Amino acid sequence: MKYLPKVNDYVKWTDSLGKVIEGWVYFADKAYITIEISVKDKPDDLVHFHKKTHCCVLVFPECWHQLEYIKSRKNQHETSQDI
Repeated sequence: MKYLPKVNDYVKWTDSLGKVIEGWVYFADKAYITIEISVKDKPDDLVHFHKKTHCCVLVFPECWHQLEYIKSRKNQHETSQDI
């Protein structure tokens, strides 16, 4: 059975060049997913509803077979530092 990535899954992706990227699936659609690889607080209060800057990597469906599922979390507010 093929793995279908979902939001809040923690995955590891070893691409065709051997580069390893890991993080939480931040967005999932049939066209692509994004893997969140870093998050940092925004330095100002200009935008009140987005308090963090997220760095994400796009992964297209033809590469999903290279993803390794690690675990899931209930929602994005759950903290899990022990990966």
